[in-house]
Amino acid sequence: MEKRYRLRKNIEFKRIYKYGKNYWNRNLVLYIRENGSEETRVGFTITKKIGNAVVRNKIKRRMKGIYKSNFHNIKGGYDLIFIPKRNVVELSFHELESAMVHILSISKILKK
Repeated sequence: MEKRYRLRKNIEFKRIYKYGKNYWNRNLVLYIRENGSEETRVGFTITKKIGNAVVRNKIKRRMKGIYKSNFHNIKGGYDLIFIPKRNVVELSFHELESAMVHILSISKILKK
């Protein structure tokens, strides 16, 4: 994923947490905020409560892959932050993918 499509700075994350809207389901939390440009940027946050570094990186890699495969279905002009919950560790790839698509659909940023 190119740098222009990623959220990297702490101030960007804090701004989205403070001024953005949040949506959730059983497995994920999604923070979303309009960014005023035509590009959608994304960030992933995983707490240490979920597991050790190996587990957290595995989940993050899966989420990035799912996002990358569904990137063309997302409307432009948003900043997104995905936060997985503890039970994500037990999910398969397809279950995690359906959870991410579900949370994107309830936030109404998927293209029809």
